[in-house]
Amino acid sequence: MDANLTTIAPAEKITVLEDGLSAVRYEGDYGFEEFLSGGGASSDNEVMEYLIKNLPGNPDWRFGGEIFGCSTIAVQSAGGEALFGRNFDWNSCDAMVVMSYPENAYASISTVNMNFIRQGAGGMAGPALNADEVRTLAALYAPLDGMNEKGLAVSVNMIQDSATIDQDTEKPDLTTTTAVRLLLDKAGTVEEAVELLGQYDMHASMGMMIHLAVADAAGNSVVVEYIGNEMVVTETPVVTNFYLAEGEKYGIGTEQSHERYEILMNDRQENEFMDETEVRDALDRVSKDNFGEFESTEWSVVFCLSKGKAIYYHRENYTQGYTFTIQQ
Repeated sequence: MDANLTTIAPAEKITVLEDGLSAVRYEGDYGFEEFLSGGGASSDNEVMEYLIKNLPGNPDWRFGGEIFGCSTIAVQSAGGEALFGRNFDWNSCDAMVVMSYPENAYASISTVNMNFIRQGAGGMAGPALNADEVRTLAALYAPLDGMNEKGLAVSVNMIQDSATIDQDTEKPDLTTTTAVRLLLDKAGTVEEAVELLGQYDMHASMGMMIHLAVADAAGNSVVVEYIGNEMVVTETPVVTNFYLAEGEKYGIGTEQSHERYEILMNDRQENEFMDETEVRDALDRVSKDNFGEFESTEWSVVFCLSKGKAIYYHRENYTQGYTFTIQQ
């Protein structure tokens, strides 16, 4: 199946690509170093408090959301290029691709579910929230996946479990989404990503149990999980929505997530190498329309880690792709 690929060069003004999908570019400081040096945040509310104090217009924000599913696959092409594919499965939402060029950190491409950022009530919040700069700055603190200029890719995947993550070792604090921002800004390899995460106390955004799929341009790929508030790292090329660390938690998650995992693992076993199109087709095979559920795969993305290129497909339309490149 051939796809029409449209090259996108986002501007500082948010550009709508199609209904439910937009893109934006941000250059300069967005206060993340100050956020980290101040101890980070141990909850979404604390992230919002920081943003309210520092964003123009003092908007009133909050995070919200429900359980979502995801699938990721890390492979290499015949030419040795590392690829990372990711599906984001959720209810219909407004997705935004954010290209970030910070002053003292790595450039990156990330994806945000803008429905997770909701307007609070009262005051002058409404006019402030209509400003592209405000929406973009808030989105920079809420990525759910992404890739940076060094070829480090990361994705948040949910696990359906009553447990949560709430570490308390007196280290600086991170929430799920600010952990993704940390890795995109500062980690160039899987090893560096794991080392960075170990320097912070993790707290689950919205109280949801998650794990992080992380891959790099050298072909390394792991899942980072938090079991009993202890960080556990497991090498794996495929991550869906159940625990992969050995032990009593292994396998806990949705039945469908096991099915998606087997499909993607079979793809890797049958194909020593996969190109961009084959990764897209693998994501198509595990997209939500195959399972007859109310959710949809809101976006699929193939990150080409060696090239700094990302190809997005929206709402399971794999005949239309949008190509972004990190290099300015």
